[in-house]
Amino acid sequence: MPVDLQALYPKLVHLMLDTVFVVDGDNQILFVSDACESLLGYRADELVSTLITRYMHPEDLALTKASIVRVMSGQPHVDFRNRYLRKDGSTVHILWSARWYEDKEVRIGVARDVTALVQAEDELRFLAHHDPLTKLINRSLFYDRLVSGLSTARRHQNSLAVLFLDVNDFKTINDTYGHAIGDGVLCAVAQRLESCLRETDSVARMGGDEFTVLLTDIPSMEAVTHKIEQILTVLAEPLGAEFGEISMPSCSIGVACYPADGDDADTLLRHSDSAMYTAKKRR
Repeated sequence: MPVDLQALYPKLVHLMLDTVFVVDGDNQILFVSDACESLLGYRADELVSTLITRYMHPEDLALTKASIVRVMSGQPHVDFRNRYLRKDGSTVHILWSARWYEDKEVRIGVARDVTALVQAEDELRFLAHHDPLTKLINRSLFYDRLVSGLSTARRHQNSLAVLFLDVNDFKTINDTYGHAIGDGVLCAVAQRLESCLRETDSVARMGGDEFTVLLTDIPSMEAVTHKIEQILTVLAEPLGAEFGEISMPSCSIGVACYPADGDDADTLLRHSDSAMYTAKKRR
């Protein structure tokens, strides 16, 4: 016997993993498929006759309204992303495909939850510019910030300083206690360095047991000396109980200042690196 496809359409809509919304010209929800409960946490009967704008994330409201205007002017929007607030107050990232049907005076949108995708994209962006162990910025982003800092310093005739830091005898820690303890020591160094800096400064892990610090808008060389003393004092504090009897290793620091020691990023990094090795030899 022939299949009545017309009668099957509502069942097919409710079987979809994506959520289907039907909204009128005033943004009132006329219909929503059953998948809305997993998407927003509301049952379909809770959403019908309410305004869809009520559930939009406030920070995305203006952008979403602009998309609605675009769709209702006859331009389908098949790749629009925004955020909605779920019934429990959490945020969901949604990918939309929407079209306005003038003859029916309704806007039909299909919504897909892409929260996991957005989180994965954010993680990849973070890893592209950060050290996965310490979560500090990496060599590439530090270099970019140094170049930008130099440009600002030239424009405002300010000074800046680059510190190159190496953890002394770190190989002995790794060889004696294992890489897990060594990683813990590096993370402790990273956290302590961050605690010494202003929001305008930057600290990076360059690789291995080497770190760099960018101090911007410094008033004098005395201020740099004071900052180095503060860093050495903080780094010398004992490790936590989880490290047992292991002592916090000392660090060697080299410094280069703009404009006295160079006027470009590569020169300053080389100078501070060389100064660090000189300090290491003097131990």
